[in-house]
Amino acid sequence: MDDYRLIADEIANAITDGRLRPGQQLPTQRAFARRRGIAASTAGRVYRELALRGLTTGEVGRGTFVRADQRAPGPHIPLAEPAGAPIDLELNYPVVPEQALLGAALAPMLRADALDAALRPVGAIGTAAARHAFAQLASGPHGSPSWQASPEDVLFAGNGRQAVAGALSALVPPGGRLGVEALTYPVVKAVAQRLGITLVPLAVDEHGLRTGAVTAAHRAAPLSAVYLQPRLQNPLGGSLPPERRATLADELRRLDLPVIEDAIWSFLRPDLVPLAALLPERTILVDSVSKRLAPGLTTGFAVVPGAFRDRMAAALRSGGWTPSGFALEAVVRWVGDGAVAAVEAAKRSDATARQLLAREVLAGQHLRADPCSYYVWWELPAAWRAETFVAAAARESIAITPAAAFAVDPRVSPSAVRVGLASPPVPVLTHALETLARIARSTPEELLE
Repeated sequence: MDDYRLIADEIANAITDGRLRPGQQLPTQRAFARRRGIAASTAGRVYRELALRGLTTGEVGRGTFVRADQRAPGPHIPLAEPAGAPIDLELNYPVVPEQALLGAALAPMLRADALDAALRPVGAIGTAAARHAFAQLASGPHGSPSWQASPEDVLFAGNGRQAVAGALSALVPPGGRLGVEALTYPVVKAVAQRLGITLVPLAVDEHGLRTGAVTAAHRAAPLSAVYLQPRLQNPLGGSLPPERRATLADELRRLDLPVIEDAIWSFLRPDLVPLAALLPERTILVDSVSKRLAPGLTTGFAVVPGAFRDRMAAALRSGGWTPSGFALEAVVRWVGDGAVAAVEAAKRSDATARQLLAREVLAGQHLRADPCSYYVWWELPAAWRAETFVAAAARESIAITPAAAFAVDPRVSPSAVRVGLASPPVPVLTHALETLARIARSTPEELLE
């Protein structure tokens, strides 16, 4: 075993048995190397190994700290399951009373002939009716003057994650490089790891992906594709301004790079034009119905240009990621009777109200979010580090997500947390936000007194 791994094992044991506590800062790599009598490069490899094991996190400008949540990256997918805390602000699934409208369309499906048809297996291409209905979902309530999803381009998966996995499999070979926003959807990190894909962090700011970031990464070593969320980016909450979106489309076209556009939250901002409208020949747009309709409805879909359609359909079939025919038929009926439009409108209203509540309760804090978003990116006060704040919230039975869960580079993440607003009832959410505000106004030392 390499010497650096032996040293990493020693530090890992100190973390496991409690000699190094969550939130505790480690020495700088230079100081660690001097103290241990090892080369600075060896110290760097030790710290990199600890980060890859999920034991430490680096915060920009602050140093390296013991993680509060010491779950190694890999099989664990953050945000995929309830956190177990009584108030879960990690999992982010909106539920509104209007979802009761979904029941009316199901009754006719229970007739013997309709049920027999709905229960037949379907492949990635689904049915003609489903392709038309889901093309309407992808285009938005009014569509774009410059882009309407074509039913012939629609493919289906069992859920949104499988749609993302199918797109990655179709565009990026094992060992290939995928450009992603430096803070990105955690499931993409896990899927890429399983597929043997190397993620390359792309620089972002408060508006999203920075102009030129893709070009810089591609020049360093060629990318196979880019994955991003240009509308309501998770976790930062912003959307690319029109001029930057147009510049990005030109950049991707010039570099001859395909892009996966994740539109999972886009139903909350139907006024924003998708990147696919500007780059239709190179964009796979992926989405699902779980956020827009109900948590248990997981059907995923993608609008795939002709150049990639056969590859993606093959990836979905070989991965066993094809959809349920019953779910497709249900969505066809919900689109037809207006239930989808009603539920989407109710969730837009609910998200706006919850965002206003968060702004009111957390007034004075450094927050970043779209006014229509179901989550808040919170850059913490100077006294707090992300991991320590998450641990303090957990002691109050509140689960929130540290920036490290979204960071592509596990060694570098800002001192920030993402707060999901969708899941708890409003009175519970209010209590949780008030508690978090109280924690933020104190210091870690005061809470330990």
